[in-house]
Amino acid sequence: MLNRRKAQLAEAELDITSFMNLMIVLVPVLLLSLVFAQIRVLNIQLPGITEQLIQQEREQPQQLELEVHADKLRLNYPAGVPLQEFVLTEQGQLDFASLSLYLQDLKLTWQQKQIDKQAITILAEPDLDYQTLVTAMDTVRSFKAVVTAQVVDAELFPLISLGELPQAENAP
Repeated sequence: MLNRRKAQLAEAELDITSFMNLMIVLVPVLLLSLVFAQIRVLNIQLPGITEQLIQQEREQPQQLELEVHADKLRLNYPAGVPLQEFVLTEQGQLDFASLSLYLQDLKLTWQQKQIDKQAITILAEPDLDYQTLVTAMDTVRSFKAVVTAQVVDAELFPLISLGELPQAENAP
């Protein structure tokens, strides 16, 4: 009787070869399908030295500016001269949708007048949160348009420069 139990125990062997084959295929497929970190690069232009800025203003005196305040957005053209102001929406958020529509109309008007502007300067408050700044950059860079039944990013002002609002305008 003891011999039978030993024989039964010796015969009970697990065959995990097919399971191991499945894991060898499944693990790499799952690892390749994961997104570990999604990195997106936003290209901006850093301000140059003062002499270069003066030279640039002589060549291109009319610069488009977007001032991003905590309670409003102000579009200036030429620099320092208010063109349009966008106040908070009913939900208490900055009105980036209206800004995008206005910039689309402005770009179309300039294209009809043969004016090719691609640069904009975003002036922000020092304590502005990062997400608001990125949203402003995305809004002035491009907008969604439907071309031949596909949604594409149409270009507005892709050359973005960043700056800080002057202290006098920051004061309440």
